Amino acid sequence: MAFLKKKTVDDVIKEQTKELKGTQRQITRDRSALEKQEKQLEMEIKKMARTGNKEACTILAKQLIQLRKQKNRTYAVSSKVTSMSTQTKLMHSQMKMAGAMATTTKTMQAVNKKMDPQKTLQTMQNFQKENMKMEMTEEMMNDTLDDLFDESGDEEESEGIVSQVLDEIGIEISGKMVSAPSASRNLPSASTSKSDGISDEDIERQLKALGVD
Repeated sequence: MAFLKKKTVDDVIKEQTKELKGTQRQITRDRSALEKQEKQLEMEIKKMARTGNKEACTILAKQLIQLRKQKNRTYAVSSKVTSMSTQTKLMHSQMKMAGAMATTTKTMQAVNKKMDPQKTLQTMQNFQKENMKMEMTEEMMNDTLDDLFDESGDEEESEGIVSQVLDEIGIEISGKMVSAPSASRNLPSASTSKSDGISDEDIERQLKALGVD
């Protein structure tokens, strides 16, 4: 006994769609044939009318009426088939959507089973707590380092060293530290040097000490 494969929903819908398309093509062919017969009957009626055969015209006219009714029915059937095809496609789309929703639901259920809300909340709280501890530790370390390397006497000691160096190279400090002279603008002039009792040799010696050739 041959093994019969069970048809899926997609297979059934594909078969129905194919049948509906075939039915639509057949209806179109039938309508074309009816239109051809309609033209032939019209020609026959005109021919009988020219010969004065009233009885034949009446019979042919009745046939023409029935034929036109049949042709109109094909339009109605064609419309119905189109509607059925649209409904089939819509149902197929809805079934796919339902399948996607079912898959998503299963995935969410599996995730929810694996995830413990209380445990997740506890993990987040622990992270926040440890993060706060780390920030506090970092702040305390920074404060300690600032205290070690930023002693109150450092500034005075630094100013003393600077004053000593400037005194050694002949630059006076009066009240507050003045800006270091530039290489060209702040060099003492000849008249100033003489008025202060500084000789040219002293100026050359100071320039060498400043590293100016």
